[in-house]
Amino acid sequence: MSIEFVGLLITFLLGLFILIGALVAFLANKKQKITDFSLGLAFSVIIMLIILDLIPEVIEHLGMSYIWLFLIFVILGYGLLRLLDHFVPDHHDATHMTKKEANDNLAHIGLISSIALMIHNIVEGMAVYTTVLTSVSTGLMLAIGIGFHNLPLGMVIATTFYQGNQPRKRGALVLGCVTISTLLGGFISFILNNNTLPDNAIGSLLSLTLGMLLFILFSELFPRIRKSKYKLERNMGIVLGVIIMLLSLCI
Repeated sequence: MSIEFVGLLITFLLGLFILIGALVAFLANKKQKITDFSLGLAFSVIIMLIILDLIPEVIEHLGMSYIWLFLIFVILGYGLLRLLDHFVPDHHDATHMTKKEANDNLAHIGLISSIALMIHNIVEGMAVYTTVLTSVSTGLMLAIGIGFHNLPLGMVIATTFYQGNQPRKRGALVLGCVTISTLLGGFISFILNNNTLPDNAIGSLLSLTLGMLLFILFSELFPRIRKSKYKLERNMGIVLGVIIMLLSLCI
């Protein structure tokens, strides 16, 4: 078995953590408590993802001398998702929603979150693949660590689509795209003949993702969790998200 095949296999297995998280959410009782828990989980996971993962990686790839590039792509990512927000259907003001509008809004959050996460997962897939080529054991541990913080993301995507009463085929398609995005990142590195993208390109992509996630945090998730009916479950989700992200960092 070639080292290249092992690298692609590990990036594929990494994507399966998304499906595992989705399966956990799908098997749970579909109640509002689960929704509030998942939204709280998403809120803390994305904050921790930005602080512990994205910002350090951007600094590593861009350095302080390219802070202007970081700012440009963060603003671009925020602006692109805001623009997309107007074209994605079933979006409503979180403060004045009927039950049907609230369900539609959940699916809306799941869709735009998936778009941002796919970009992030492609970059992660590239990083895992190139690490495996250097050391299989190190690449495997890196994939496990990343996989742990993909678990709650899979739960959130599944919950937002299925609690939003969206067609299962649509939810499965989006979930499948997010799942294979890490494999796509590994395949891109394979096509590039085991070379990585320039540091500036990687840093710019990560900055773009960061801008998108900031939009999701402040424009989508925060209004929803602020209006949560089950605040205990919401707070439990927030705490669990922090714990999972810290555990993944330790691994």
